[in-house]
This record gives sequence, structure tokens and C-alpha cells, in this order.
Amino acid sequence: MKKILLLSFVLCVFFTSCTEKKSNEDFLQTESGLLYKFHESNEAEMPEPMNLLDVYLSCKVNDSIVIVPNNFMTMQLSDPMFQGDLFEGLKMMHKGDSASFIVRIDSTFYTLFQLPMLPPEFSLEDVMRFDVRLIDFYDKDEFIAKRIQIIKETFPAETESSEAELKSYLSDNGINVEPTSSGLYYIKTKDGNGEKPSAGTMVSVHYTGTLLDGTVFDSSIERNEPIQFILGVGQVIQGWDEGIQLMSKGEKGVLYIPYYLAYGDTGAGIIPPFATLKFEVELIDF
Repeated sequence: MKKILLLSFVLCVFFTSCTEKKSNEDFLQTESGLLYKFHESNEAEMPEPMNLLDVYLSCKVNDSIVIVPNNFMTMQLSDPMFQGDLFEGLKMMHKGDSASFIVRIDSTFYTLFQLPMLPPEFSLEDVMRFDVRLIDFYDKDEFIAKRIQIIKETFPAETESSEAELKSYLSDNGINVEPTSSGLYYIKTKDGNGEKPSAGTMVSVHYTGTLLDGTVFDSSIERNEPIQFILGVGQVIQGWDEGIQLMSKGEKGVLYIPYYLAYGDTGAGIIPPFATLKFEVELIDF
């Protein structure tokens, strides 16, 4: 059920012979201690927390050791995780800006890169710098709609076939329900208490997942262990992030999830590419 988060830093460290530390005398400093320098700055729009950012980003230590090579990536803007971290700097940027940020090396490895300790080849005296260009940003719904459109345009024949198969399945089984704007279908089978979770909430869910032909590919009920995850932050497939928010505590239902809200053109395990998934779900608690 788990999928790769939208931003997944791969820690690739490339050592070079140069060990000179870059001077930070031309950087300004925020009250929290973040050092920053803008190379290009304008008065365009600024992102808000939870927006999805399209950026070119790189990270180096001492201007010689590459931690993250310069790459285009999409990341979600969260609140700062410690005083003077990268996200404080990102919140200062406008669309089209480029800037450099010098952050605490130990806290960045602990939080952003999720390492238990500072790697032994580094010390607190080393200078960790992020170079960032903010290309664009979106609220989550706009980003999802854009992503779905791109996928459908990339695989028009597969999308037409998959959608026709789902509509035929629903018709053959007497299911008459309108999809959400994303294409997700949800059918309630048991009422809950009316209280619904919001994004950022830890939820506990029982489920059985099948293909439309009835093949079971996963079941928390068989394991007698519900899945727990934070809702709406990309820890599960998009169809779940959207569908579970439609439910209230104690509610049961069935989700029919198009391939572009699930495992896309690659599939996963026994789930083939372009597969529509059916999940019988119960929102146990949150």
C-alpha cells in the first residue's frame, strides 16, 4: 500500500579533493539563525504552507561535497522543523526567485535526510548550503489535476481502455454513483459517527484490496492489523488520500480507484500497469 513520497531525498555523497569552506560573509541572517542570500528576487506570488513547489535544488557541504546534485523536483512546503532550516528559506521565496541558504548541518541530516546521527565525515563546523530556484507552485488540488491531465495525455489509449473497463464493471454490477472530480468512485456501505478526518491526521484503516476480476492483492484483515498512516501527505496512493477523507469514524465503504490515482503505468507486485483497484475499507479511528 505504501508509495514513494512526493519528495524523497536520495543521499548521494560525492567527495572531491577540495575541502575549502566557502565564506558566508555576504549572507544575511534571520532571527532564527538561517543564513540566506538571494541571487534573483522579484515581487511575484509567494507559496503558502502545504503548497507543492517545483524547484531546481542542490545541496553541498563546504562547497565541495555534493549531497544532492542539482535536480528538478517537486516538494511540499511544510513549516520549519527546527530553527533556521531550509523550509524557513523556501517560505521567503517568490516564484522565479533563486537563493542560497546555509542551514544547521546536524539538524538537517536528522530531519530532512532522516539519518539517526551526523555522518562521521562531517562536523558542526562544516557549512551545508542549499541552492534553490523556485520555478512554480500549486495548491494540492491544482497539482493533482495537472498530474492527472499529464498522465491521461501521455497514455490516451490505455486511459480510454481502463475507463471503459471500470464503467462496464459498474454497470454490470448495478452500481450507480457519480465519481469525484478526480475520477474516484466511493460507495458507503455502513454509516460512521459523522466525524471526518482532515489532512495531516493519523488514521487507522482496515482494508481488502482486489483487482476488478476479484484477485486479492492485499488485506489488513487477513493480517488482523489495520494500516496506520498520516492522511493527505502522500504516504499512500492518491486514491486513498482522497477517499479516506470522505469517510467518518466507523464508516465502511468501497473505493474504486483509477490507475492514475493508484500505481499508474508501472503497477506494483501482482498489480498490473493501468489497473483499476477496488478497496473495501473501514475507517477504524483517527
